[in-house]
Amino acid sequence: MPVEERSAPARMAPPSRFGDKAFEWLTLGMALVVILLVFLIGWQLARGSSLAIQKFGFHFLVTSTWDPVAEQFGALPFIYGTLVSSLIALIIAVPLSIATAVFLTELAPLWIRQPLVSLIEMLAAIPSVILGLWGIFVMIPWLRDYPFPVLKKAFGWTPLFTGPIYGPSMLAGGIIIAIMILPIIISVSREILRSVPNLQREAAYALGATRWEVTRIAVLSYAKKGLFGAVILGLGRALGETMAVTMVIGNTPQIAASLFKPGYTLASVIANEFTEATSDLYLQALFELGLVLFGVTILVNLLAQLLLKTITAKSATRAVQ
Repeated sequence: MPVEERSAPARMAPPSRFGDKAFEWLTLGMALVVILLVFLIGWQLARGSSLAIQKFGFHFLVTSTWDPVAEQFGALPFIYGTLVSSLIALIIAVPLSIATAVFLTELAPLWIRQPLVSLIEMLAAIPSVILGLWGIFVMIPWLRDYPFPVLKKAFGWTPLFTGPIYGPSMLAGGIIIAIMILPIIISVSREILRSVPNLQREAAYALGATRWEVTRIAVLSYAKKGLFGAVILGLGRALGETMAVTMVIGNTPQIAASLFKPGYTLASVIANEFTEATSDLYLQALFELGLVLFGVTILVNLLAQLLLKTITAKSATRAVQ
């Protein structure tokens, strides 16, 4: 009896909440560190480009002149090159990536699935400079001799495929970026498709759907939000890609409608000219290019999130109706 009396208060004591609170504050601190890091990067870039911001102001974003000798700097050709090359990469990579992920998840036999996954992971591990060398010595000569003349002959009536074919060009830069973002989008999309509950597939099959209808309605429709997120991850990689693009895009600060013309990107000009910056204004103009790239990346991601919310809201409205 005395033993029971001594153990009763111990059983009635409230559990300690210290562990839960400590874990909550620890994870909150880690999340705040990430946010702080983003603000610190932006602040440092703004601080390093203060002189260029004061001298050029908003005109830096809408001026095409890039003349280090005369100390006249404008970022418009580089913004154009970054956005166009990334758009080309997405147009090429997104259908290939999602189709590959669907095949690996829904259609591929087991004996071929793992070898293909391993090859895709190996592609992601190839250094950027190696892909750039491959692009210079293999991809560009092949593009110049075969696909580019075909495109010019078939679509030369459009401004996108006119003019002489040099080899290093905006289109070549977009293709090399597409190759680099393929494994990222494939891997993320594959994991998203694998997370679709099997009940979705079984219910569609029970209603008499074909394999294509099951994939389209039960799998892709269910996973479209996650697939869109995978595309955004690939876009983030495309916007900031440097070495491989620098080696194949031509590095000419111009705005041209033809994809056969050389171009330049924000990341490429920073990598090419940072060591050549001999004056404070030149160096700070390059810092401002970094700030512009930072802002473009954030803006594109925000617009993508807004588009995703709009698509989700429309889908929910249709489901209610």
